[in-house]
Amino acid sequence: MKYLLIITMLVLSRGSFAQHFQSGSFYTQRADRFFEKVWKNYRLKKYPGLFSEHFPRGEKVDLDYFQGSNVKEKEVSFLWPFSGMFSAANILVRYPHLEKKYKKYLDTLAIGVWAYRDTTRVPAGYQAYPAMLEKSDRYYDDNALVCIDYSEAYLNTKDSLYVNKAKEVFKFIISGWDEKLGGGVYWLEGHKDQKPACSNGMATLAALKLYQATSDPVYLNWAKRFYQWMQSRLRNPDGIYYNDVKMDGKPNETYYTYNTGSMLESAVLLYEFTKNPDYLKEAQLVAKNAYSFFSEGKNGTRTFKIDLPWFVTILFRGYEALYRLDNNPAYIKAIASSLDEAWAKSSDRYGFLTAKWATDEASKRKPKWLLDEACIAELYARIGLLDIKN
Repeated sequence: MKYLLIITMLVLSRGSFAQHFQSGSFYTQRADRFFEKVWKNYRLKKYPGLFSEHFPRGEKVDLDYFQGSNVKEKEVSFLWPFSGMFSAANILVRYPHLEKKYKKYLDTLAIGVWAYRDTTRVPAGYQAYPAMLEKSDRYYDDNALVCIDYSEAYLNTKDSLYVNKAKEVFKFIISGWDEKLGGGVYWLEGHKDQKPACSNGMATLAALKLYQATSDPVYLNWAKRFYQWMQSRLRNPDGIYYNDVKMDGKPNETYYTYNTGSMLESAVLLYEFTKNPDYLKEAQLVAKNAYSFFSEGKNGTRTFKIDLPWFVTILFRGYEALYRLDNNPAYIKAIASSLDEAWAKSSDRYGFLTAKWATDEASKRKPKWLLDEACIAELYARIGLLDIKN
């Protein structure tokens, strides 16, 4: 998604929070409890598996992550924030003592995401709002997220229904590919004005996750095509990714953490699947330069630019993938320390965190967006699984 927002800064590597990195079990418990709290407060009893866009409900908040303007919050959340709950459950189900519990959550979330599936247009794909309630646009980045979540659910449960659904979604994603600008897909179906990093980076990961689930080389080949297109069109000389390229070939030199994060994780997975050392070298370069680019040195500390908590979660996924290869915890600890500080300083009276982890009282009083909260459960669940020692 294209998202216009103000960046805030949080102290990372040398602050007091960085010196008290907690145990894996501590973060696991926090993730589990937080997920349950989000589920309890955002879920809609009228629509099984679906959620409200914000909590507390009641205000019709303006939404600015769509093509066009004047989109307001509706009765049910849009697909993008919903996906945050699916992703979080996919991590929590990996804990043996939580597996049974989160398989039930996944079953309910599978019902929820199915509500966004639209078959009135060919090929079938997932639209931004539940199809039973109204017709809406179908975004390629949304569909890539659905494909990733289905693939992860299959890898976690071995339920073939998930991988079959992932394959169907991928057909929709590649239906948006054409050879203008040398390849790539657009942001949404029917609007051919830009090819963004969000759609193509997540499509790269969707293909890689499907390859991991199926071992079908078709998906690995698609992953390489998307990856190479991203590198040729949207990578800057330092390995940081532009937001999009317009049809005149000029890139939009706006940078968000998740665009680089998706490509960092893609490089790691491509190395794991192909053993080509060039991918690992690229991953290490991107990891280093992303940390330098998205943080700032001042008074002996580094501050991290929080563009959106979910965006940082995507970057964390990339750092996590690399950590499993090189065992360097520096980037993991940096984001975890930042998250711990946000937990302590940015929570509202309900225990939910503010947008961009702001600490002012006005931000704490605002309704909290589902995606901003769901990603907290995912982040803490991922950190808990790693169980990194001080």
